[in-house]
Amino acid sequence: MSGPFSQDISRAFTGGITQPAFERNLQRLGPALADMRTAYEKNTLALLRLPERTEDLRAIEALAAKLRDSTDVVFLGTGGSSLGGQTLAQLGGYNVPGVGDLRRMPKLHFLDNLDPLSLEEVLSELPLETARFVAISKSGGTGETLVQAIAVIGALKKNGFENKIAKHLFGISEPLQAAGRNGLRALLGKFGCEMLDHDTGVGGRFTALTNVGLLPALLADVDIRALRAGAAATLAPILRGAAPADIAPAAGAALSVAAREAGLPLSVLLAYGDRFERLTRWWMQLWGESLGKDGKGTTPLGSIGPVDQHSQLQLWLAGPHDKFFSVLSVATKGHGLRLDAELAALAGEPAFANRTVGALVAAQARATTDTLAKHSLPIRALEVKQLDAFTLGAILMHFMLETIFAGALFGVNPYDQPAVEEGKILAKKYLAEDK
Repeated sequence: MSGPFSQDISRAFTGGITQPAFERNLQRLGPALADMRTAYEKNTLALLRLPERTEDLRAIEALAAKLRDSTDVVFLGTGGSSLGGQTLAQLGGYNVPGVGDLRRMPKLHFLDNLDPLSLEEVLSELPLETARFVAISKSGGTGETLVQAIAVIGALKKNGFENKIAKHLFGISEPLQAAGRNGLRALLGKFGCEMLDHDTGVGGRFTALTNVGLLPALLADVDIRALRAGAAATLAPILRGAAPADIAPAAGAALSVAAREAGLPLSVLLAYGDRFERLTRWWMQLWGESLGKDGKGTTPLGSIGPVDQHSQLQLWLAGPHDKFFSVLSVATKGHGLRLDAELAALAGEPAFANRTVGALVAAQARATTDTLAKHSLPIRALEVKQLDAFTLGAILMHFMLETIFAGALFGVNPYDQPAVEEGKILAKKYLAEDK
């Protein structure tokens, strides 16, 4: 199966996963594929129209231009309001070990986890005069985001910027509905802060290709049009009515559900490359929050190679055989610095002589995959020829569609999160009771 990246499932049929179970699930996806084509034609699922949209890009670019004058841009928001943007910005170097600290201004910061010590330190150490903040909440009522925004406004006031809050603070939230309430809009509106409209038809964990993800991507110098073009390439086989077996996200969903049916409750995404680290965390939320309902779904585990070979491989090989593996790699052979032959010999590794660093990483990815297969652990291999914005957009759309199809097979709604909402309500209740 080819496209912006390849998906090889030839070594997935072990550990209890059978070809007939996979094929049965593929056939079960026929109605879901037809429904998706209908949703595209009738424009009832906004996610499917994102790849072709262009009318929203001008507003994103205009806001990015204003933010570029700053030394630091801090994104406030949690979960899907943050992880998609982090994933895209990482392609441009954000949060890449070592590299992220070297990138040019503005530096990007994502306060996605509400921590009193971290928030206080950021607001006390940042150069507030040259820093800018973007608060993101679809509903406008996310408690963590409101707390962060209130704290930012308080810090700006304390440091003499009360009359300049609109210059420092921006927001993204859905438009105010008639007779509705949007706390973030009410808060930022008090100070005349500029706001972009959050797409009302796209839920948080599916928003990477909306302004929620594209704004930080643009600030990290990632081509946002190429991101959407890559997503369109993944969607294209579905829209043209290709057979389920020729649609990579459908095949991935059928295989993942077959793994659960075979008694494998854990799903591991092992991605090789620093620029995939945030993607594994984004995928964990997407898969877990979308499918973990009614006792169904599988537990997602994100992992990065080659570093996690040293912490997890022992468990994977000799621990419980309860996992389905997806190995995502980039064709790195021939890339990177070339190693000096004399120094390689001195280090006792003559095989390293004149090899590139990329060749070693490629060898490690291949060795790990072969070792897992040798131990009869089910694997699918996803290989990227070149990691760029087009390919990353294709990968994101692949996992979003795969999740939606898995929801159809599990018989759950992939778009809601009732258990999460229950926790939010209780947290606000407990805070109100705490005197």
